[in-house]
Amino acid sequence: MQTARHPPTEDRSLHSRGWRGSLSLKYTAVAGRTRAHDLHEGPLRVLQALYPEGPGICHHVMVHPPGGIVGGDVLQIQADVGADSHALITTPAATRFYRSDGRESSQSALLRVASGARLEWLPLEAIAYPGCAAHNAVRAELAPGAQMIGWDVLALGLPRSEQNFVDGKNAAGGWFCQHLELPGVWIERGRIAASDHRLLTSPLALAGHNVMATLWFAAGEKLPGAQREQLLDAARELSQVHALSAAAGSTSLQQRGVVLRVLAHSVEPAMELLQQVRAAWRQLAWGLAALPPRVWRL
Repeated sequence: MQTARHPPTEDRSLHSRGWRGSLSLKYTAVAGRTRAHDLHEGPLRVLQALYPEGPGICHHVMVHPPGGIVGGDVLQIQADVGADSHALITTPAATRFYRSDGRESSQSALLRVASGARLEWLPLEAIAYPGCAAHNAVRAELAPGAQMIGWDVLALGLPRSEQNFVDGKNAAGGWFCQHLELPGVWIERGRIAASDHRLLTSPLALAGHNVMATLWFAAGEKLPGAQREQLLDAARELSQVHALSAAAGSTSLQQRGVVLRVLAHSVEPAMELLQQVRAAWRQLAWGLAALPPRVWRL
C-alpha cells in the first residue's frame, strides 16, 4: 500500500470553519491481487491494507482521529474500485455527529465500482447526538458488471445514556439529513428533526424506534431473475426468524438489486440481522464465506 499524507495546516482550535477532511481510495487488480492506494488530507485516513481472505480481497479500515464530527466539519470520501478488484471498507467504531453550535456538519461518500469489481461498504453506525445539524450522504456508481453490498445504520441519540434525540424540553433541538443513492435506480433522502414528533412516534412512521438500518445488494446491470429471488428469499427468511421480524422488510431495486430495511430500539439487534443477511448474500452471489472484519470483534 502506498500512502501520501498531508496534515492539516492549522490547529482545529484556530480553524473557525471546522475540519476539512478528504480521503481518496483506489483499488486495482494486478495478477489476482487487489492493490490499494490512499491519499488523505486532514483528519481522515486508513489503517494498513489487510488481506485475511487472500490477496484478491483488500480490507480497509477508515479512521477519524478527532473522534467525532461537529458543526463546520466537512468530510469527503471517494473510493474507486478498479476492474476485477474487490475492496471491503469499514470503520473501527461509530461515526458520531455531535451537538452543533449552529453550523452544519457533513460527511459524504462517492463510491465508484468498475466492471467486474466488487465493493463491500460496511461502516459501523452513525450516531446523531441531540442538537446535531448534520448531513450524511452515500452515492454509489456501478458500471455494468460491477456489484456491491452496502449498509447504512443510523442511531438517533443515546437513550441508554439518557441523551435522547427527541426535542422535548431540549432547546438545542437538532436534525439529521440522510441521503442514499444508486443513480437511476434508487434514491432515498430524508430529514429527521428532533421536533418532528409525528415522524418519530407515529405507528405509521418510526413508531418510537431510534435506529434505522438499510442493507443493499446492487449491480450495475439487471440481475438474473433467479439470483434476485434467491437474495430476496434469503433476506426474508432470516428476517422472519429474527427478533426484529415485525420491523424488517425486503424488496427489489428495479431488477438491479435488493434492499433490506430494519427499525430497532438499539443498534445491536439491527446490526446482528444485517450481518446475518450480508453473510447469506456473500455466499449466494459470490461464493464467499462471511468472515466479519477482525476490527468488529475487538
